Amino acid sequence: MTRWLTDKERQTWLALVPVMLKLTPALDSQLQRDSALTHFDYQCMAMLSESEGRVLRMSELAALVNASLSRLSHVIKKLETRGWVERTPCADSRRVTMVHLTDPGMSVVEKAAPGHVEAVRNLVFEGLTEEQVTQLRQIASVISENIAKSDLKTLSG
Repeated sequence: MTRWLTDKERQTWLALVPVMLKLTPALDSQLQRDSALTHFDYQCMAMLSESEGRVLRMSELAALVNASLSRLSHVIKKLETRGWVERTPCADSRRVTMVHLTDPGMSVVEKAAPGHVEAVRNLVFEGLTEEQVTQLRQIASVISENIAKSDLKTLSG
């Protein structure tokens, strides 16, 4: 039996849909215009920039950016051809690939970050109270957990 949305849930859903559909393209547009990056490119490089030694296992980076290894591998290959990252085998296990953000890649992140942060501030946080920011983080965490559980159910059968 279908559990239909309540009126309040439906109104909230209809308010959320345009956010989901418009936020990534808006961030992509700003980053492409200012830095020749997609939002996903930037996220990958930013996560590397924040890691110790600017290096992570591919699987760790995939988890941080919520991507499949296949999608991540494609993007890392593109960033590698630009000289912004490099892949190397892990010293502990040849089956594991490490990704390192190069000095030129770090420079790209440092140049892109101010414009990206300003876009995020304007698109997401402008007009929100501190309490609403906290609520948004909590809500996003619950939604992410629901998605992760759904993915596990799909994978397990």
